[in-house]
Parts: sequence; C-alpha cells; structure tokens
Amino acid sequence: MKMKTIARLMPLLAAGLASGQASAAGFQLLEQNASGIGNAYAGSAAVAENASTIFFNPAGMTQLKDREVSVGLSIVRPTFKFKNQGSSVGAFADAGNGSDAGSWAFLPNAYMSWALTKDVYAGIGFGAPFGLMTEYNDPWVGAAHAIKFDIKTYNINPSVAWRVNDKVSLGAGVSFQRMEVEYARRAGIATPGGLPLPTTTGTLAAADNAWGWNVGALFTLSPSTKVGVSYRSAIKHELRGDMTNTGGINSRASASADVELPDTFILSVSQTLNDRWQLLGDISWTGWSSIPEVNIVPVGGSTQKLDTQFRDTWRYALGANYRYTDNIKLKFGIAYDQTPVPDSQHRLVSLPDNNRTWLSTGAQIKVNQSSNVDVGLAYLHVPESAIDNQPTAIQGRVKGVYDARVWILGAQYSMAF
Repeated sequence: MKMKTIARLMPLLAAGLASGQASAAGFQLLEQNASGIGNAYAGSAAVAENASTIFFNPAGMTQLKDREVSVGLSIVRPTFKFKNQGSSVGAFADAGNGSDAGSWAFLPNAYMSWALTKDVYAGIGFGAPFGLMTEYNDPWVGAAHAIKFDIKTYNINPSVAWRVNDKVSLGAGVSFQRMEVEYARRAGIATPGGLPLPTTTGTLAAADNAWGWNVGALFTLSPSTKVGVSYRSAIKHELRGDMTNTGGINSRASASADVELPDTFILSVSQTLNDRWQLLGDISWTGWSSIPEVNIVPVGGSTQKLDTQFRDTWRYALGANYRYTDNIKLKFGIAYDQTPVPDSQHRLVSLPDNNRTWLSTGAQIKVNQSSNVDVGLAYLHVPESAIDNQPTAIQGRVKGVYDARVWILGAQYSMAF
C-alpha cells in the first residue's frame, strides 16, 4: 500500500466518526484503538504495539518501524433502562419509562506514523475521545429533563517523537477538536395530571472548534520492562448555535453553552515475564471537575442549567498477553472505572452513569511479517444506579433506578511498510 493511498484514506475515516455511546465513565471514549480492548486498555501508554500509540503516548512512536498505519472500528452497545420509583412529574406521570435509552454506536479510528530520521518520528491520528448518545421514547416520565442528548467530538492529532537515547523517548502533539451537541427536552409540568401532555419541544444545536495538546514519555528500564506516562490537556469549547422550540410554541433564538472537556493523565507499565507471558498495568486520572455545571443561554430567554457537580476520577486496569503460537497472541484484561457523578441527586437522565467494571478478552493474529489484526470483546458491568434529580420545580422530580450495561466489540488492522 502506497503512502499516498493511505493519506487519502485517513480523512475519509475521520469524516465517518459518529457520536459515541460513552464506554468509559462520564462520556469519555477509550476506544481510540480496538487493539487495547482485549486488555481493558491496561498498559495503554507503554505497549506501543501499533501507530495508535499516537493518542495514548506519542513517545511510543520510537518503538515502531519506519512507516506504520493502523485503522480500526469499535462497536459499542450500551443499555440504559429506567424504572420509575415515585417520580413527581405532573402531566408526564403516566407517560412511560422511555424504553432503552442506549443504542448502537460505531467508532472508527485511524493513525499513521513515519520515521523522519533514526531517532525522530512524526505521526497523525484521528479519533473521537468524547461522545454520548441517550435517546428516550417520547413522551416519558423524564421528558421535561431530556428526550435526547447527543455529543460528538472529532479529534485530529499530529504528533512528533524523539528517541533521546536507548532508555528514554519523548513525544508531543497538538489536537484540533470539533465538538457538536444536540439536546432536546419537552416543556415543563405546569399542567396538572390528566390534561394533555405539553407539546412544546426545545432543542439546542450548537458546535465549536478548539485546540489542545498532549505530551508523553516512554522509559525502557530493561529489555523486559517499559513505563509510559502521558498527559492530555483540557479543551474549552465555547459552543454556539440555536435554541429551537417546536410544537405548542414555535420560536428560534441564538444560544450558547461553554464546556471544558477534562484533562487526562496515564501511568502505564509493561512487563515481559518470559517468551509466553506479558503483564500490563494502568492507572489513569481524568479531571472531570472541569464540568461543575453547564449553562445553556438562549438570547432573550431563561438560562437552562445542567447541575452536574462532576468530580475527578481514577481508573485502574490490569492485563495479560499470552503468546499461544508464533502467530497468535491471546489478550485478557480487567479494569475498574470510577464515575464522575457524585450522587443520585446529580445523576442526569441524559447521563445515567455509574462506576463500571471491565471484563475483556481478545487476540492478535499475525497475518504476515508486516501486518496483524487485533480483535477484542469487553463486557462492562454497571451496578444499579439510583436517580433522584429535580433541576427545577417546573421540570419535576425524576426518581428511580437505572439498569445499565455495555458491550464493546472491536477490530484493528495494523501494517508496517
């Protein structure tokens, strides 16, 4: 495959990025490659097994061959089923539980790296680091809180890496990121129960482009031990768009909302035990406290507040690889992922998130001397999540529990040439 052909392919993959179903806690998307799924993303900043290291730790490019390309697709299927336990929502009281608010999501990624000199590498990556899609059957008991919440991000990440010596490599990159948001909800509960449901639907559609940066380092402590660290900056988006009301009231006005997507830090280790076994570990931190609330401000209208009170979170992952044959490597992983949601009073119907435990497995198949395919499968266990949320008296109080879980299936093709 020629470099020119690959260069044409990368923007097409980027254009195909869809809104994601949050698989990590909050609305973070860890699926920046599919090759890490089998290990629950343990060792993400240390393994550097293909060009997707550009996202997790750009310093890892120095471990790659002169030219590499990696493309992948993750399929995510979450389930969010609400059970009413005493909500006080006026006219929406008998409107139902909204069915399953989760749906299928398809998350492509693409990366390309090349050696400029023996010790200097450059690369570029495309992905979607944050995303969310919850959509309820309308009307439902929480319709005045949200009917649909759709977050998309598109991230383009050119990077460089420098091999300082045999023990230390450094990397850095910049991110051009686009964020798009659609948020829809019904009018409030002012009409008493028994009267027709409010028919007005308000929808915010807004977008913004912003810049961020990332750095990383990879330390080869011995031929069998590598340690990676990486940091990605927060990115502040000043979303601008329109608030549209349709149904009983028809209007349209400019609207804005500011959101600072969190920074992240990863510490990873890779330890080769023998010619069969490799152990991986990961500790990562996400600065979710950058989103204490989101204020939606329509021109000439009242501000709508999403009171999140997000807290910073930690994620812990352990993984293992077993070389079954010269051409097949089996992967295993487990992880614990904290939610940024502090309590049931701040759990939103648009983000019914909770702590989650990852159970993962997968395999890497060597196709030939220069290419391989990774496949991975993960089940995310989410405990029953209580909600007792009342943003305003007009929107009413949604009280109940969510039954949630997530399945992830992915495949990654990587090639050196």
